[in-house]
Amino acid sequence: MSEEPGQAGAGRPADPPDTTDDPDRPATYREVFAVREFRAVFGASALSSIGDYLGRVALAALIYHATGSALASAAGFAVTYLPWLTGAPVLVALAERYPYRRVMLGCDLARMAIVAVAAIPGVPLLLLPVLMYVSAMLTPPFDSSRSAMLPQILSGDRYVLGLSITGVLNQATQVGGYAAGGLISAVDPRLALLVDAATFGLSALLIRTWVRARPAEPRLRTDTSLLRDTAEGFTVVFGTPVLRSIAVVILAGAAFAILPEGLAASWSGELGTGARGQGWIMAAMPIGAAIGGVVIGRLVPPGPRRKLIRPLAALVPLSLVAALLSPPLPVVMVLTALTGFAMSVIIPANGLFVQALPNGYRARAFGVMQGGLQLVQGGAIVLAGAVADHVGVARTVGLWSLLGLLVMGLVSMLWPKSGTFDKAFAETRARNEAAAEAAERRSRESADADDAGAPSAAQDASERRVGPVQSRRRTGRVGAERP
Repeated sequence: MSEEPGQAGAGRPADPPDTTDDPDRPATYREVFAVREFRAVFGASALSSIGDYLGRVALAALIYHATGSALASAAGFAVTYLPWLTGAPVLVALAERYPYRRVMLGCDLARMAIVAVAAIPGVPLLLLPVLMYVSAMLTPPFDSSRSAMLPQILSGDRYVLGLSITGVLNQATQVGGYAAGGLISAVDPRLALLVDAATFGLSALLIRTWVRARPAEPRLRTDTSLLRDTAEGFTVVFGTPVLRSIAVVILAGAAFAILPEGLAASWSGELGTGARGQGWIMAAMPIGAAIGGVVIGRLVPPGPRRKLIRPLAALVPLSLVAALLSPPLPVVMVLTALTGFAMSVIIPANGLFVQALPNGYRARAFGVMQGGLQLVQGGAIVLAGAVADHVGVARTVGLWSLLGLLVMGLVSMLWPKSGTFDKAFAETRARNEAAAEAAERRSRESADADDAGAPSAAQDASERRVGPVQSRRRTGRVGAERP
């Protein structure tokens, strides 16, 4: 389960030391991008993410061209979202047993091969959703391993700013991936699948060349079953008070922020602005999130940033309460952008999350959070859509946001005190040290057992002289003397 450092990066200058230990000074973009491994992970993540969106558009286009059915096309598109709600937690738990770099490489290479097969002309239409589903099943272990690797690459406030950069990247690749997928699919959807496969290959090349090999994270126990490992991911997130509080803030915020994007088509129809209005509403959220990432992640120092978690969490639903007044499109866009800005609460919250999370649970915990985000966002859209059919979109968004204010008020009341966080951080550091010591002890015991079981050179020579028959006789006598 360990991975020895290879030649990746050999002969190249080491990454600059982290100089952001000062708690009052925020990290800079230059300091983050000066880390070679982060640049590689950043580029690999961008390529893999763009590939995901390219594949979704190409699959939907292929199905629609073949069937002419909007329902069949939508169903094919939705297939790629299923893994987080099906077998992803188990795959993430399995991935955590191996070095994160190896998992990312394996996922990229496997996805490259699968999508390349899907791009072959003549592949049966019914097989395409199956192939893309299998490819999408490898996204959760890739994303979780990347999230778990980031604290190994960046430390201190560099890590927090790195999260902010990753968040902006996610928004940009979503827009760029869908746009590129549409343009290429207009020429030939299978060409889009070929480009999709190439993005995964390039991502693997970046990781292989520029990311240093590290051993798997040490664990206190290695004899647990895969199902138990999966369950422990949920237990550590929702069974640890500090992690549970952070998780609730992030998941609740996502549930109340998703409605403008999820109901954009019907909201623009209600406003009479058509597809143009839908596009503007959907674009407002990532614009606000990008601004929030720069302001909260880069300009606000670490200490004040931590204190902004509860105000930003309350701002998420508060910014959309004005929807009760049925505002025009420009106001809707401003409100939606403000919600995206408020969702930058994820930046300081994730910074606390990783400090309270034992190293051996990183991939599983991030997988739990990713799956939870998919679940609460999808559930919120379905529920709000059902209500909007009866009372209208604007009123639904406003009422849903009022409910969000009550929820965030309760979350704020139950938010742990600063001393509770400090105690949790100290316990996590102690747990990480214990896991590292246990792993080192197992390694020594394994090495001692190997040495004890290996025959000496003199014994080998003696056995060769006496021949195999006498050697077997001698072995039998020794064995007979043992109890």
